[in-house]
Amino acid sequence: MNTLVAVAIAPFGVGDELAPYVADVVRVIRASGLPCRTTSMFTEIEGPWDEVMAAVRDATFALADRGIRTEVILKADVRPGHTDTLHTKVQKVETLLAE
Repeated sequence: MNTLVAVAIAPFGVGDELAPYVADVVRVIRASGLPCRTTSMFTEIEGPWDEVMAAVRDATFALADRGIRTEVILKADVRPGHTDTLHTKVQKVETLLAE
């Protein structure tokens, strides 16, 4: 079942600069091999439900296994019969804006 998630995984109690921790999380997500895109607030991941959730789990535990309190914010779009929604959802809006 195709799943597109927007996930933010961030540490608590590690100071003001989170970029090194976020980079560790994104590195794990990218290593999953699933299509993904990172923006300033979220990383979007697309693929089969179990694979996407495994990537979220692995990325979360990249911090939590180091004893770091970790917050996960996740939004999921489960859409049977669709693929590449990571790109096509944005393309549809851009097409309408160009009219």
